[in-house]
Amino acid sequence: MNTPLIELAYLFASVSFVIGLKMLSHPDSARKGNWLAALGMGLAIILTMFVSTVKSENYIYIISALAIGTILGTVSAKKVNMKAMPQMVSLFNGMGGACAAVISLVEFNHHPDIQSGLMNTTGIVILLGMLIGSVSFSGSMIAFGKLQGYKAIEKPVGFPLQKYVNFLVLVSTFVLGYFILAKNSPQEAMNLFYYMFGASILYGILFVLPIGGADMPVVISLLNSFTGMAAAFAGFLYNSKVMLTGGILVGSAGTILTVVMCTAMNRSLFNVIFGSFGASSSGGGSGSATDTTVREVSITDAAILMSNARKVVIVPGYGLAVAQAQHTCHQLDKLLEEKGVEVSYAIHPVAGRMPGHMNVLLAEADVPYPKLLEMDEINPQFSQTDVVLVIGANDVVNPAARNNPQSPIYGMPILDVDNAKNIIVMKRSMNAGYAGIDNELFYDAKTKMLFGDAKGTLAKLVSEVEAY
Repeated sequence: MNTPLIELAYLFASVSFVIGLKMLSHPDSARKGNWLAALGMGLAIILTMFVSTVKSENYIYIISALAIGTILGTVSAKKVNMKAMPQMVSLFNGMGGACAAVISLVEFNHHPDIQSGLMNTTGIVILLGMLIGSVSFSGSMIAFGKLQGYKAIEKPVGFPLQKYVNFLVLVSTFVLGYFILAKNSPQEAMNLFYYMFGASILYGILFVLPIGGADMPVVISLLNSFTGMAAAFAGFLYNSKVMLTGGILVGSAGTILTVVMCTAMNRSLFNVIFGSFGASSSGGGSGSATDTTVREVSITDAAILMSNARKVVIVPGYGLAVAQAQHTCHQLDKLLEEKGVEVSYAIHPVAGRMPGHMNVLLAEADVPYPKLLEMDEINPQFSQTDVVLVIGANDVVNPAARNNPQSPIYGMPILDVDNAKNIIVMKRSMNAGYAGIDNELFYDAKTKMLFGDAKGTLAKLVSEVEAY
């Protein structure tokens, strides 16, 4: 095929990625942006298949792999429940990392100059692609297991000197990489390469095992950026501009999002990677919260309170996703607005179990995007809010982050819902949240607990508001 024509098509595909990514930033254009990026990816794949370097006997393997991937991806995307979206994102991250690692494994065998001790750019790219891809794959699989609730790894898994062991394993991968490029014996280089591969897989496991629930959105974002970087190295290796562009976009977007999430948690990236937040937080640290009592509210009283309010703010959390209650929540929102109540949603950057989880959830229920207010925008409004309805959210509304220096989440920016005039917390029980920390908000004099499943309780609330 004409080379300039291919380059031009690759350029079009790259531009479609950039524009598609930009369109994904807003719910109104997200669907079209997704299709545009997919169109660019499809075009890039088809063009690559017609490049002269692809042998005709390999088409059957390529087409078979595309067919299997398309079927599996389509079925899983259609069947996945919204509450399982974080698990699916982790799986997809892991598959991307695995692909990059496999590319490096294959290409290492195709470059005898590297195995003969010739330290060059190609060798460094292959080793970095394998290292980052392997870490992304094994780390994402552990993250999937934690999110899926596998008992053995659901809670932070720690052991003595864990930070030092993790650090040593990471350093060993770089040391092995140096010796691979310095050895002049192909067999020795090959052996060291597989040792490095094993150490990279091990580091991915050790890196995610001690991560606690509160840090999980940050880790998912970080692993996503790893996958993008690994893909970018593969693009550099094959001199594929479109692959390089896609990898850089994913890697840089994931990195920026990780920094934003770390800021939202008031934690450094180093602390997330080498710390054990969940392990230290599971013991509580909520001060005198357990010395007070909680107050309950009936469905009828909650409906009356909200119906007579001037302004209501809804704080969605993972409990809303688990109960699949977003549509019922939007129904309540519309009913209240028909009664003249101003309703908006407060979105914390790390609400849920993956970046943007709440935005996706509420978009599925057709909640207008302008009603979703970020933390900096909604916090000054809580003091003028008559009722805050917290649905299945815990750690992001815990005043201990602001008031208790002994709390593991002290310093983390939160939604200041305790400044509202009335607070209703919808929750199944008094169990601690995902981070395992007791919540001082539940014992606030202005707080009333509405116990029950989010979907069922919201449905009853809708009936009461409708009848009032």
